[in-house]
Amino acid sequence: MRTLRAAVDSVVVTTETPAAVLWDMDGTLVDTEPYWMVAERELVLEHGGEWSAADGLALVGQGLEHSAASLQSRGVTLSVAEIIDKLTHRVLEQATVDISWRPGARELLIAVKQAGIRTALVTMSMRPLAEHVSGALGEPLFDIIVTGGDVEHPKPHPDPYERAAVLLDVNIADCVALEDSAPGLASATAAGAVTIGIPAHVELAEDPRYTLWPTLKGRTLDDLVGEFQSRRQQPGLHREFA
Repeated sequence: MRTLRAAVDSVVVTTETPAAVLWDMDGTLVDTEPYWMVAERELVLEHGGEWSAADGLALVGQGLEHSAASLQSRGVTLSVAEIIDKLTHRVLEQATVDISWRPGARELLIAVKQAGIRTALVTMSMRPLAEHVSGALGEPLFDIIVTGGDVEHPKPHPDPYERAAVLLDVNIADCVALEDSAPGLASATAAGAVTIGIPAHVELAEDPRYTLWPTLKGRTLDDLVGEFQSRRQQPGLHREFA
């Protein structure tokens, strides 16, 4: 992996570049969604319930309290806190063995950081998993990390992205958010960030509030800055969270 000392080819940070790039984690930066699906299914089966692949996909991008409630509805008799702890432990156990980076994500993240643009990891996973993934990058690529335990309201509420902007001391309207799920896109757009959706395990609907890229593979910093500039010229495309 290249280090942050590598030269930046063409992009210089100006008022025409994002103040920060805000990254979702599960499904956007790393392909950990299958780990969550394994953990959910195992826990439900342990309690005598049934859990399908479709059930797992329905929870992609949701906050862990929402996921815990869904598991309780399938017979898991643990408390919400206990379910979150068990799911996180199981996913972290799998991620310790192997982390699969989403195509092009790590390369784009490095390019963003090399350019001097601030970065945040905005995930509804708990901090131990977020810090493990961040540490696996091999060098500090995130200025701050916002996790599900840091906010009162999870995605799709704008709270996670608004908090990231506050911690970075930047205007959320000057930020780009990268997301793979409908709840994540709703959160980022409601907060007011220029938002790009990159579908992974679930399809994303076309919507004027955000841009869809099929993949981050081959996407450059120039692409990201170009999208930021283009969307900034189209005000009023996001709506407030209701």
